[in-house]
Amino acid sequence: MSDNNKSTILIVDDEAFNIVVLSDLLKAEYRIIVAKSGEQALNRVHDEVRPDLILLDIMMPDMDGYEVCSALKADPATANIPVIFVSAMSDGIDEDRGLKVGAIDYIRKPVTPAIVRSRVRNHLALKIAQDQLSRQNEVLEALVQQRTAELVTTQDVTIMALASLAETRDNETGNHIRRTQHYVKILAEELVAAGHYTDELTPENIELLYKSAPLHDIGKVGIPDSILLKPGKLEPEEFRIMMTHAELGAKALQQAGDSLCSNATSFLRYARDIAACHHEKWDGKGYPRGLSGDDIPLSARLMSLADVYDALISKRVYKPAFSHEKAASIILEGRGTHFEPVIVDAFQRTEQDFQVIAARYKDVE
Repeated sequence: MSDNNKSTILIVDDEAFNIVVLSDLLKAEYRIIVAKSGEQALNRVHDEVRPDLILLDIMMPDMDGYEVCSALKADPATANIPVIFVSAMSDGIDEDRGLKVGAIDYIRKPVTPAIVRSRVRNHLALKIAQDQLSRQNEVLEALVQQRTAELVTTQDVTIMALASLAETRDNETGNHIRRTQHYVKILAEELVAAGHYTDELTPENIELLYKSAPLHDIGKVGIPDSILLKPGKLEPEEFRIMMTHAELGAKALQQAGDSLCSNATSFLRYARDIAACHHEKWDGKGYPRGLSGDDIPLSARLMSLADVYDALISKRVYKPAFSHEKAASIILEGRGTHFEPVIVDAFQRTEQDFQVIAARYKDVE
């Protein structure tokens, strides 16, 4: 077997005789490199040929074996190299100390050839198996990360496709869903900064809210064109039909969630709550269920303000676009009736962010 195919063993001992003894025992099966001091050993482990295992003497001048082993284990680059102490020190306390600083075994001097060969062979086999397992885990982790990224991308594309589907039948634009999802995120982050809903609005959940928000009007695909696209004010019966879009969207998203495993439905749960309840009002006078206060999901309470604000500043066939100032005044008037007070307060503190988002995703005439 060529040296290139052999495992490499570093023998560290300040006595030349001990190095010769161990080298003669092992050189037929392994590539041998040597160091005559702790400092030299710490340099050699970073050579081009890194050892697969180290046989380390304890009693050496300047830096003893315990110090060398501790230094090896403290360095991420060498921490996984197995160390076997080879020493004339035979006290159980010495062995215990050696194992505590990171050695995997302890061979007493004078050495027994069969024991040395057996221990080296066994620990190298274990090291090879651990290295193979580590490489397999790295490959698996990379595959999992790749698959997760693919699933996230698929999820995001699916959300936007569904949201865009709803918009193809509506007078609203794609920029409406982009603006509102950013408004929701800004409001959620501001609530957390002010100490509100910190348990619910974790960074992960805020991201889910951001991704789910575009589906708030998915139920509009079930509303007849004669009502959905009507340029004027809806008649009472027409408005009753229009209001059903909230329940239609919630039902569709619930059915989608029921067909998936629980771990895949977090964003659909938020999307369902938003679709169902974003027209509810804080005082209970909204639709479709007449929920009030905390009975309205937080996600929907955030979406409610975001949706109303964007409707106010956007041009529609039945109304001109309002200025930010007028829209903001209407939002403030709805504090405690239409909207939750702390969310309105968060809006007031982030008005400049709302204006930036509105300008960035402005509709093209």
